[in-house]
Amino acid sequence: MGLLSQGSPLSWEETRRHAEHVRKHGILQFLHIYRALRDRHKDVLKWGDEVEYMLVKFDHENKKVRLVLCGEEVLQTLQDKGEKVNPNHPTLWRPEYGSYMIEGTPGQPYGGTMSEFNTVQDNMRKRRQEAASVLKENEAVCTVTSFPSLDLIVVLHRLGCPGFTVPEHKPTPVEGGASKSLFFPDEAINKHPRFSTLTRNIRHRRGEKVVINVPIFKDKNTPSPFIETFPNDDGEAAKAAKPDYIYMDAMGFGMGNCCLQVTFQACSISEARYLYDQLATICPIVMALSAASPFYRGYVSDIDCRWGVISASVDDRTREERGLEPLKNNHYRISKSRYDSIDSYLSECGEKYNDIDLTIDKDIYEHLIKEGIDHLLAQHIAHLFIRDPLTLFEEKIHLDDANESDHFENIQSTNWQTMRFKPPPPNSDIGWRVEFRPMEVQLTDFENSAYVVFVVLLTRVILSYKLDFLIPLSKVDENMKMAQKRDAVRQGMFYFRKDICKAGNAVVDGCGSAQNGTGTDTEEYTLMSIDTIINGKEGVFPGLIPILNSYLENMEVDVDTRCTILNYLKLIKKRASGELMTVARWMREFIAQHPDYKQDSVITDEMNYSLIWKCNQIAQGQAECPELLGVGFNKKQSGNKTGSL
Repeated sequence: MGLLSQGSPLSWEETRRHAEHVRKHGILQFLHIYRALRDRHKDVLKWGDEVEYMLVKFDHENKKVRLVLCGEEVLQTLQDKGEKVNPNHPTLWRPEYGSYMIEGTPGQPYGGTMSEFNTVQDNMRKRRQEAASVLKENEAVCTVTSFPSLDLIVVLHRLGCPGFTVPEHKPTPVEGGASKSLFFPDEAINKHPRFSTLTRNIRHRRGEKVVINVPIFKDKNTPSPFIETFPNDDGEAAKAAKPDYIYMDAMGFGMGNCCLQVTFQACSISEARYLYDQLATICPIVMALSAASPFYRGYVSDIDCRWGVISASVDDRTREERGLEPLKNNHYRISKSRYDSIDSYLSECGEKYNDIDLTIDKDIYEHLIKEGIDHLLAQHIAHLFIRDPLTLFEEKIHLDDANESDHFENIQSTNWQTMRFKPPPPNSDIGWRVEFRPMEVQLTDFENSAYVVFVVLLTRVILSYKLDFLIPLSKVDENMKMAQKRDAVRQGMFYFRKDICKAGNAVVDGCGSAQNGTGTDTEEYTLMSIDTIINGKEGVFPGLIPILNSYLENMEVDVDTRCTILNYLKLIKKRASGELMTVARWMREFIAQHPDYKQDSVITDEMNYSLIWKCNQIAQGQAECPELLGVGFNKKQSGNKTGSL
């Protein structure tokens, strides 16, 4: 969860006074790292996943489920039992935005051997068991992307019913709080000062509460137009909410969701930049494949992914920066939230596909160029640094730029994009890395392992076969919008490159002559279904999984590992073809078939309980779900590597 410095957090007004200092010294810190490590080569592949979990409590008697605000206590217990007594403990635990959330990673990064893929699911299972072991009776650890009834509080409190947390807290929509939300209590925010300070400072910088509007799914009995009223509203919600949309007003509705991420260490800065670009085009495809969040604030929405919700939940742009008023107090018009898809490719082969107008800090760009940074990397950093720091601690203002990177990371880690290019930390043995960030977390360790292994394998194939997925970034942005739509995995069409082997013998460091020149050829890419992209279609596209299978056939892989990988790829293959459901589609059908559902797009407390209980049973291997996981999942879950889909 980004930079987790400790100290005395400053208000937005105090932080703003130091913004130029942070930017100036952040650039100096980046330059120190770059000069020291730009020629670093031959780092081996290391990689790791991050899984975010929600802590819930079931009230079986009353058929309710609530989020348990015990994340800090659970985290402390897990760390005390694990890494603090054994530096080689197989798991690591970190805080997340919600006080009902925790994040788990492997204790040490995975390496480059194929057999590592056979340990991923076991480690995820160990994390789930560890977390569950420190919970109380009727509490559980769940990997659901979005808690469906976050916040039934707006629906239920009108009827005098309780909220969505244990212990119960009512929202306090007052200026003195962090979020000023009508729905989301500040107590549901992690107590680490970073999180509430981010929440408050985003709101203060923006000049108003964040505005999240998600289209409602129009079922048979859904009111048309769908319009909500807000009893405790001071007028801000009525102004911001749109007809036929679900309205949300706090960072917690976005950052309070869970995701699945993977970070890779590259052998050099050039390889990291190449992987960053190639994987950026894959982000919307994998996001649609992993779609798992169709419900928001107790309603059925018309989207399947959380991405746009999070983007809006941390959008700190002022009205001037959003183009709603003439520029007067701000420097730039900024086209996107600081949580969005990438805005520029980093490798030489990607340069001609950079067709998005890029807002940059020209002074920072010129400074970087003078210091020997190339144009593509300089504009990337200068674009990140148009943003202000959002959190600053009094004790962390004056730093040793040669040996610390907090000011650089302050800006870097609050540009939450689909891909993140990560320079090495100062004075560490960590190399140049890239982080793959668009995936939604899945219900089971099997699914999460499958998605992680699929992406890691894809990086190996990209590098081994010198594949080229690049298309204009404007088309990647269109793909991102398509990926979030309901059932995009079956219904959506995505721009994708037709000939991914065109680079021939191009090398990563130079990208070869195949990518030289200016402008792009529209014949290079076309609209494809996800089924075609993943599984291939004769005469159109070879398919990513057939390419991965070809790669595996040329590798020395033991039988056990090969069987594990093939089971994972079968899941991805069948999700792409529609033979197996995405989590989002499965959740929609579960709610649609619930006896209490009135075809009005409303998720009641009991429906929410039934859904989360079923999710928990599936995750524990206590319930079959062949439409989601295929046949034989329980065998695989219990450790039988020969279980098949």
